[in-house]
Amino acid sequence: MSTILIIDDERPIRNAMRDILEYENYKVDEAEDGQVGIDKIKKGSYDLILCDIKMPKKDGIEVLTEVMNEGIDVPIVMISGHGTIETAVDAIKQGAFDYIAKPLDLNRLLITVRNALDRSVLVAETKQLKKKVDKHKLTDIVGESAAIMEVKNLINKVASTDARVLITGGNGTGKELVARSIHQNSNRKNAPFIEVNCAAIPSELIESELFGHEKGAFTSAIKQRKGKFEQAEGGTLFLDEIGDMSASAQAKVLRALQENKITRVGGEKELKVNVRILAATNKNLLTEIKANNFREDLYHRLSVILVEVPSLNDRKDDIPILANHFLDKICEDNGMPKKELTESAIKELQEINWTGNIRELRNLVERLLILCDGKIEGEDVKRYSNPK
Repeated sequence: MSTILIIDDERPIRNAMRDILEYENYKVDEAEDGQVGIDKIKKGSYDLILCDIKMPKKDGIEVLTEVMNEGIDVPIVMISGHGTIETAVDAIKQGAFDYIAKPLDLNRLLITVRNALDRSVLVAETKQLKKKVDKHKLTDIVGESAAIMEVKNLINKVASTDARVLITGGNGTGKELVARSIHQNSNRKNAPFIEVNCAAIPSELIESELFGHEKGAFTSAIKQRKGKFEQAEGGTLFLDEIGDMSASAQAKVLRALQENKITRVGGEKELKVNVRILAATNKNLLTEIKANNFREDLYHRLSVILVEVPSLNDRKDDIPILANHFLDKICEDNGMPKKELTESAIKELQEINWTGNIRELRNLVERLLILCDGKIEGEDVKRYSNPK
């Protein structure tokens, strides 16, 4: 049920609005002047404010201005029997949702109320969706150690170019984070960032996934489908775990990089593509080349710039920053009360051999938040770092 605050110095007007709004199942609160209204707004939580302009102590424009200055996110509808078009325009310019003149047309009032509340819902949903999207973008690399600063500096140098980048490092070091950071700081940042996990796609499907297919190309190809290269047009294609790509797919990717053209599976027409390629692997591709598992010519095409992401064991100075970053993020995302990592806890975290790197640290921080009461101490880290 939406809660509406009516601020008006005329009791009959307040009563009339209360009756019609409560009949429509809204919860209604009242304030007899602008100052009382401001006090209630700061203490309470309202979905909509209906505010008269001409009032004693503090007029409606002053109320509107104070609410805007305080950053209180609630739609305000201004009401006046003494206003002009100029007054209405001025109120809208200062942030009011709408303006209604007295004597009140109750149908106009209800329509305005519904529109304002609908807008509030849409704004809240948009903020929530943006928050979810931002949460998964992970474009901010956390850390200040020499090892990670070297990576950040390299990103700053290569991001604005179209150079292909090969990102290496162990599982959980943040290779995808580096790729997203390159994209977000590039001239292609407003175009798609498309990720393909080459290890997660069966070898017989990888070519269709990358290059698309024509209708009838194989049994289940019931319609034409665009591949990741086409989906990433104008943007960035991130080939994660490229060391696990099949030999035939490697050959087609090499051709695409050489000619900036692709052909859909089952098709004959060549399609031009404008895509920046970023690739990542946890394998030593030079070793894979010697074992005939990876094409040397493709390696040289991909590795114009090499970025090696350090393991967490090589950047333990960043553990206090990372641990507190994850602590804040997990608490915020899950509505959990903030807990403190004590110095003894940080010290114990720095003593761990992190085989799972950043991902393992995040998982441990989340485990500690769930299982510990109050402050997180060093003994808690010892107890929960190696769950049996």
